[in-house]
Amino acid sequence: MLSGRLALVTGGGRGIGREVCKLFAREGARVAVADLDQDATRETLKEMGGEDNHFGVEADVASLDSIKNTSSEVFKKFGEHPSIVVNSAGITRDGYLLKMSEPNFDQVINVNLKGTFNVNQTFAAAMKSAKINPGSIINVASISGQVGNAGQTNYSASKAGVIGFTRSAAKELGKFGIRVNCIAPGFIQTPMTDTIPDHIKQMLLFQIPMGDFGKPEDIAEVAVFLASDRSRYMTGSILSVNGGLY
Repeated sequence: MLSGRLALVTGGGRGIGREVCKLFAREGARVAVADLDQDATRETLKEMGGEDNHFGVEADVASLDSIKNTSSEVFKKFGEHPSIVVNSAGITRDGYLLKMSEPNFDQVINVNLKGTFNVNQTFAAAMKSAKINPGSIINVASISGQVGNAGQTNYSASKAGVIGFTRSAAKELGKFGIRVNCIAPGFIQTPMTDTIPDHIKQMLLFQIPMGDFGKPEDIAEVAVFLASDRSRYMTGSILSVNGGLY
């Protein structure tokens, strides 16, 4: 479905981002794998079959200068700007509100929310300048941004912000042929959720109507749909992929 398209995926070194990169490649896209951890990026590229059609690039989404440099490096490599951008880079620094440190709050907001601004602004501007039409930007939020979660005031706030950001950006960018949509995963089996204590996982499983955690591949399949022309009339949408939990 993505044959000939150029995609950039932030947070592509592991978890959901890695699976998005792999599925995009299988669907025919050339993929720029962007991550701060270059060892993880190389592992993703290895699983994708190497760098013949793909490219690993360092990216710190919390830094606008870094993302502008990422954009320049991708253009230098491929001679064009991406028509698909998936913003999946994110972190957690969990803790209860009354005990949360200011640095842990700020870091999550800077990566998850300001990072969304940095990536969307930089690559939407590139798409507009290059008259790329259609363009598709896919932001990754979380069920925590929809319903909240104890111990995650910072993370929930950042992901709720991503949802509001997506809806607003979609209204601004639609006239340029750029669609902006959002995926809100539930509890997905990734290194990030592996840190959840087993007794908490059992409580969560009891609440999920489908009775199981999701897999990164479940999110990647939705990302392919949103990146493709099959979703051509969708923008500003928030797609919940959570097994019926919300």
